[in-house]
Amino acid sequence: MTPFKPIVSSRNTATLIDNKLYILGGYDDSGTIPVGKEFFYLDLSVPFNTQNLLWHDLSNINIIQSIVAATSVNGGINNNTLIMYGGRNLTKIENLALVYMFDTQSNSWSKIVEDSYVSRKRSLSAVVDYDRKMYLFGGWLINNEYTNDMFILDTINLSWRIGSSLNAPVPMINYGATLLPNKNIIYIGGMIGSEKKNESLALNDVYLYDTINDKWSIKKTSGPSIPSKRFGLSVVLGLDGKQVIIFGGKENTIINPKKSLYNLNINTFEWSIPNVSGGISKSRYFHKAHVIGKYMVISFGMGYDKSVESDILLLDINNNNEYKWTTIFDPSTPPSPSSPFLPSLRPSTNPKTLSRIIPAAMAGAIIGSLFGVILLSFGSYFLYKWSKNNQNQKHITRTILIPHSYSNC
Repeated sequence: MTPFKPIVSSRNTATLIDNKLYILGGYDDSGTIPVGKEFFYLDLSVPFNTQNLLWHDLSNINIIQSIVAATSVNGGINNNTLIMYGGRNLTKIENLALVYMFDTQSNSWSKIVEDSYVSRKRSLSAVVDYDRKMYLFGGWLINNEYTNDMFILDTINLSWRIGSSLNAPVPMINYGATLLPNKNIIYIGGMIGSEKKNESLALNDVYLYDTINDKWSIKKTSGPSIPSKRFGLSVVLGLDGKQVIIFGGKENTIINPKKSLYNLNINTFEWSIPNVSGGISKSRYFHKAHVIGKYMVISFGMGYDKSVESDILLLDINNNNEYKWTTIFDPSTPPSPSSPFLPSLRPSTNPKTLSRIIPAAMAGAIIGSLFGVILLSFGSYFLYKWSKNNQNQKHITRTILIPHSYSNC
């Protein structure tokens, strides 16, 4: 069979579920033509070379036509469901639902019931937390207005709520965002204004949304290397859980490759430029990025030539002292033991459920141990009694038989 070659380049969704990176929708490399029902995944459980990618085509089971600038996360009860929200409908064939779900176990699609107060938006970045809640900030409305509201979808119970907009950033689109270890979501960069007049956001400010207390805050950044204004960038959490890594983006033009990669310390909010070996990869925008194993996996985007460059970039971030661009993905090499926080290994079980399960398991183990000790004690006691009685019985038998024997003599 001829290997599947995707034509998608940007404004697609990318969702990591069970070592598979699912790609859905988007534009081709011209940035103007939607890809139709293109839907496929890359298997990340096996090694590969970015120069020879083996994509697995699922387009024949895709029910969504020509969707662009949507966003997605992994969620659901077992954390194996692709949840896709919003996007722009570029076909008159059907009316798109606001949210689609793809069950990766049964390869089946479904839709969820919509709430009237939740509107369709595009060009935003969804973030999912440990409770499998999907946070949808800002975005581009159908009437071409930008927003700064927060929709929150519980992907387990399939219910909506509205988050706070008090002290939220200005209405914006095409920002970068990721979940931090303290359960805040950090928002970096983006585009403000309107369809006719846009402006990129400076990165001397970043915004934090507290998912626990439903509150916004702003942090001033510092450092000798504050990145330039940009939108269409990607943001991921580093393996040590102490910094975020940004890549790419665009202002008036695509970002210079030498200025495309930065670290932000999330304790001091100081920017720095990491040491990088392995050559300099060309910058991209409107791409996606995930941390998988010890790699930052960057997929698709605008600003590269598909005929000569790979759809996937790999940055080995295992060593904070030196990142390394590579073309080889090796899942058998785990991250360094000095990397305590692995964002790609987020628990699929609700931590509240875990907090109930763990004490219960400990209590069960304690009770089981006590019960075993009691049984062992009773068993030892009865064994002792049986042995004692048996010895007494033998003694009685000897006492009776021996005199009888003597009488026979």
